[in-house]
Amino acid sequence: MQLCANKLDKKDFFGKSDPFLVFYRSNEDGTFTICHKTEVIKNTLNPVWQPFTIPVRALCNGDYDRTVKVDVFDWDRDGSHDFIGEFTTSYRELSRGQSQFNVYEVLNPKKKGRKKKYVNSGTVTLLSFKVESEYTFVDFIRGGTQLNFTVAIDFTASNGNPAQPTSLHYMSPYQMNAYAMALKAVGEIIQDYDSDKLFPAYGFGAKIPPDGNVSHAFPMNSDCENANCVGIEGVLEAYYECLRTVQLYGPTNFAPVINQVADAAADVMDGSQYFVLLMITDGVISDMVQTKEAVVNASSLPMSIIIVGVGPAEFDAMEELDGDEVRVSSRGRAAERDIVQFVPFRDYIDRSGNQVLSMARLAKDVLAEIPEQLLSFMKSRGIEPRPALSNSPTTHITVHL
Repeated sequence: MQLCANKLDKKDFFGKSDPFLVFYRSNEDGTFTICHKTEVIKNTLNPVWQPFTIPVRALCNGDYDRTVKVDVFDWDRDGSHDFIGEFTTSYRELSRGQSQFNVYEVLNPKKKGRKKKYVNSGTVTLLSFKVESEYTFVDFIRGGTQLNFTVAIDFTASNGNPAQPTSLHYMSPYQMNAYAMALKAVGEIIQDYDSDKLFPAYGFGAKIPPDGNVSHAFPMNSDCENANCVGIEGVLEAYYECLRTVQLYGPTNFAPVINQVADAAADVMDGSQYFVLLMITDGVISDMVQTKEAVVNASSLPMSIIIVGVGPAEFDAMEELDGDEVRVSSRGRAAERDIVQFVPFRDYIDRSGNQVLSMARLAKDVLAEIPEQLLSFMKSRGIEPRPALSNSPTTHITVHL
């Protein structure tokens, strides 16, 4: 909504007033709770405040007739803001929009008591009011949106010889390596949102049989027609089998796998599917320019990328791809949405060696941004969730969120 005021009382000795509004929700016990403050407009008795958005539950707790109190103050540098006056309204009244009903007299009870001729301390007018439905991640899952989960694993030589215990790919008979742990941690949760439980799984940066050519997007199950593995266990089996047959090589190119998943995502833009690519890597990206371009292109698609860094390397470039601070850009074009979440696996390793705890912590952080990223895509395309499926399996999975 947006509001403006007219002919407010002058409160400043040398100027006019510096007005701002404070909104309060009324509680069941007659008390009031602040739910919004506007910005301060300097030196005017006729301010126009910026439009703002507030959840309906914050304004009136879903009760459309509940009193909403609004105080008008004059801002003072020392924090002792001067009270200009107040008025009350309700969600139902505001929802009538701009009309004669939504011009409010700002009244100051003290002035009213003292001055016989007191009329008001100005008026506040509602300029616009719009209600938008905000859908949740669960609304889309209930409506049948599927998460398509793809895995890509780094088979470059910097991981070390898999036969040696020092290698990040070493298969110990006693415990999982970091790749397997990251894969299992994230995959076991995401698989609950994917009804067919078929996961495409790729490797990159290795020489592959039979001719020993380097590939940056080879199916780990060696089936060029169909890279799908059955369940997370199937992905782990394909990964272990791959370690026995491919030759670790290089360089570390990310763009081919990202583009491969992006091609699939570009075919399903109606909100029925959302693609999550999990990339597990030990190091520095060799094709940073192409990777940035791939991320910018993918940012307009129903797709998110999770990168888990394993091992002791410096991951500065990964932070750059994770657009939390600065949106990724390529050739002067910024990513439409932030779609990359990067985490270094070493931050999650439990000191007592408890692998289950390490995996739970990793999964929680890695998946934290996916619901928001899915919603930002749906909102940008104006896609609403479909009606809930009657046999929706959400009840047992919402625990993970």
